[in-house]
Amino acid sequence: MSPASIGLLEAREIEEVVGLFGAQLQEHAIATSTADLRAVANRVMADLRYGFMLVARAPDGSLQGVAYASTILTLEHGGVSGWLEELYVLPEWRGKGIGSRLLDAVIAHAEKLGWRAVDLEVDANHQRVISLYTRHQFQPRSRTRFYRMLGDETARLRT
Repeated sequence: MSPASIGLLEAREIEEVVGLFGAQLQEHAIATSTADLRAVANRVMADLRYGFMLVARAPDGSLQGVAYASTILTLEHGGVSGWLEELYVLPEWRGKGIGSRLLDAVIAHAEKLGWRAVDLEVDANHQRVISLYTRHQFQPRSRTRFYRMLGDETARLRT
């Protein structure tokens, strides 16, 4: 079997990528609408200042996985860096090197853009992926992440 090719997301792949991101977020018990996922994918494609999305394509053109790295301007790293928002490989392709190849491509593209670092988090229920990140020289930080929804989302949470 030929290896996957890794490249930037193309417009014709938006719907398939939205499905992959939806599956990823569902695995993490995060509810984000398909419309919101599509809007983010389209915005990133239209304005690369937001970051980039890479896809792993099988020889037949179907997608095996996807990664999204968003741009952040951070004091911690002293400049423009990135946040590896999502890295998702379809279950049937896991353990076959697709995640590693996607991660290599994220790092290479981030370096090409001049990013100072790439940060990420690992969900408590997905600890098996830690070995992937440590093989790629990611270092753990001792932190607890918090978030607060804003605008309409905040109002819906209070009701």
